[in-house]
Amino acid sequence: MGFREEARENHLKKKVEEALRSKMKARALKECDHYVALFAECAQGRTFSVVWSCREQAKKMNVCLHQYTNDQVLEEYKKNYVAEQEGRSKL
Repeated sequence: MGFREEARENHLKKKVEEALRSKMKARALKECDHYVALFAECAQGRTFSVVWSCREQAKKMNVCLHQYTNDQVLEEYKKNYVAEQEGRSKL
């Protein structure tokens, strides 16, 4: 494989991973909507004080988001993508 082909393949892999990360983040935000809303409600009208005033809401939101946005979840998304692509190539 030449340099150009390898560069294109790496670029494509990065684009696919970026798309999978976006999909993962969107799901996390949907699943954690309740915690995100509570944090947003607490943060409304605050500036610097949001750090200590909304600490508990931020912690709960981050714990929830981390369930859906960690490396293990990303690997699952990648496996599903590869399986989907292999299924399409067999058709």
